[in-house]
Amino acid sequence: MGTELERLTPAPPEGDLLDSPRFPQAAKTELANHQQRTNLRHATTTIRNKRARVVGELSNWQDLRDAGEAIKTRVGRHLDEYLLQFEENFTKAGGHVHWARDAEEANRIVVALVKDTGQEEIVKVKSMVTQEIDMNEALEAEGIAAWETDLAELIVQLGHDRPSHIVVPALHRNRSEVREIFLKEMGRYGTPPPDDLDDQPKNLAGAARVHLREKFMRAKTSTSGANFAIAETGSLVVVESEGNGRMCLTLPDTLISVVGIEKILPTFDDLEVFLQLLPRSSTGERMNPYTSVWTGTTDGDGPKNVHVVLVDNGRTNVLADPEGRAALRCIRCSACLNICPVYERVGGHAYGSVYPGPIGAILNPQLRGTDSEIDRSLPFASSLCGACNEVCPVKIPISDLLVHERHKVVEAKKKDPPHIPHTAEPQIMAAAAWVMDDHRHLELAGKGSELGSRVLGGLLGWKKIGPLPPPLSRWTDARDVPMLPEQTFRDWWKQNRETKK
Repeated sequence: MGTELERLTPAPPEGDLLDSPRFPQAAKTELANHQQRTNLRHATTTIRNKRARVVGELSNWQDLRDAGEAIKTRVGRHLDEYLLQFEENFTKAGGHVHWARDAEEANRIVVALVKDTGQEEIVKVKSMVTQEIDMNEALEAEGIAAWETDLAELIVQLGHDRPSHIVVPALHRNRSEVREIFLKEMGRYGTPPPDDLDDQPKNLAGAARVHLREKFMRAKTSTSGANFAIAETGSLVVVESEGNGRMCLTLPDTLISVVGIEKILPTFDDLEVFLQLLPRSSTGERMNPYTSVWTGTTDGDGPKNVHVVLVDNGRTNVLADPEGRAALRCIRCSACLNICPVYERVGGHAYGSVYPGPIGAILNPQLRGTDSEIDRSLPFASSLCGACNEVCPVKIPISDLLVHERHKVVEAKKKDPPHIPHTAEPQIMAAAAWVMDDHRHLELAGKGSELGSRVLGGLLGWKKIGPLPPPLSRWTDARDVPMLPEQTFRDWWKQNRETKK
């Protein structure tokens, strides 16, 4: 109790995301949460169906995807030029540009800017990059309270929780759980909910509205991310559904926007493409309810001081990989999460990052490297079914990048001697390469399989192969392995096809 009261804002779960257990271990824990699995299945199915319906209304959907891919690919090729163009135009409009190489530098800049205002609290628009750099905790450590104003982010913050989805951070919570969180926590940090609060969505939203309005009206400083940064005009763009973002962007005296460098678009006209792709892909809406564009400062209108912190934090490392850089095209729509059978069952917390799901599985190891156990496990957190490729609005070849990242992890393990004695993977891959290298080797392996089938299935009566000893137990503990075939495909072909000619 003492620890919580010493804080200005609700404490998140202990530990850093990077120290999360490997995905296979974390997935088992999340799969045991029956309520969460029910919530996830209901939510992802609903969003998936809405997306399919509104995408089906557009005859030029594939053309829009091609355009989105082309624009973001061009941004990758000329990112340095577009960033300098954005800086020049943003500065001309009265804004201030700051550059941050990593999370520590970005947080240092934000903390200093907030301290210059003399404020001890800020309000926030939902922002993935501020979560990525752990900005709230950096501000908390300096005695500054950061209040989330997006409804789902508010639920996560008050619930001492972490986001589990890119667009709907509280996707893993149902409305009964939200009611309990509001009743328990809201009064400790501001206006409490009514005593008779029920779990009807409109009443829950009403309680949040009253609670947040108090913070909006007294806030002098706010922070935001940005969905897009336009080089041609020096403008920033935020799309949202609730209007809380517009309150944060217009009411306070000082606005500090923290933006990843990959958010650049070359021209204002490019917005047309993404304002069609993003809402349909993310929430299944034809257009988002609120689109806010701000370009520097204007006397008598909006914040008097506008800053943008352009964050690298590993993005140039991603850009340096000719194949992996396609991940930087991501516009954070979460369509790949909503279609992914793995994400639907385990949820976002198992990925140990603010970027979960298929896009997280390829983006995190590139942004953070493959030194940690969690990042080494993420490229394997997929069935490679390819559904994510089909729904990505900017045509990121996610399954190809998963294989690419798996190769990088294997190569990293080869350079890491302590890992070699603990895994049979290199030996298994070498054996598979020998078998596939020559048809005589393949025929010999086939005969071995037939012999194994006769012994295990015929003599011992096994119906399937059960658990195997380590290290193969890592595979068989989670899978039913069928019995070896009684006949090779080559023999079957000779028996059933060649004789008919």
